[in-house]
Amino acid sequence: MNASPIRTLIAEDEPLAAESLAEWVHALPQLELVAQCSDGPAALEAVRRLQPGLVFMDIQMPGMTGLQVLRALGEAGLAQSPAVIFTTAYDEHALAAFELHAVDYLLKPFSQERFEEAVQHALQTVGHLQQWQGALETAALPGAELEPLQRILVRDQGKIFPLQVEAIEYLRSDTKYTAVASRGRQFLVRLPITAFEQRLDPLRFLKLQRSCIVNLDFVESMSPDENSQLVVQMRDGTRFTASREVSKRLREQSI
Repeated sequence: MNASPIRTLIAEDEPLAAESLAEWVHALPQLELVAQCSDGPAALEAVRRLQPGLVFMDIQMPGMTGLQVLRALGEAGLAQSPAVIFTTAYDEHALAAFELHAVDYLLKPFSQERFEEAVQHALQTVGHLQQWQGALETAALPGAELEPLQRILVRDQGKIFPLQVEAIEYLRSDTKYTAVASRGRQFLVRLPITAFEQRLDPLRFLKLQRSCIVNLDFVESMSPDENSQLVVQMRDGTRFTASREVSKRLREQSI
């Protein structure tokens, strides 16, 4: 079965640039153009309302810059943030764009070939996010069972790369993000820890408390504290305290 086209939005205040982008988007069957905006506030409202998977965002726009729009979207707590490709005539904004996790940065004037290269880069991200969202929706159905997750895509300094789930040492969450630790690094993912819990191999991963899951392959030791709760020592030196219920279950399972 073919994947659905990626819902795409263009935010561009230059008519000729917007026309070229729309023409190139229409030429790609992987993309579906759902809206065009010519200023920052309209782009922000359209992304919130239409929830596109991909946005071509000019940086210099009336009302709000593209960078301000992307920051506002990050603060909005969307269920799924779009992949963003910035389009601009000014290369001095590149670092700020990638710090905001832009997928790519097209410096005007750019060719259709360069446009398609950026799209292919973005499709890797959006395709993964669609599969992930579909898995979460399926998991919510009564009686649904899913195979354990094998890998996820994470972002770091503007780059996206696959991370094998078996290399994840632990996950811990706050109100907005889940921090995924692996090989001395932590990656922030805009998904609740419960989404991971549903897809992780229960023989390898253990939920210690509401906001923490550890990979048992990276646990150094467990020892009781003064409240008889187990303190889990990870190989990297990080410590977590298991809940009373989990501590009791672990003691009962020990030989």
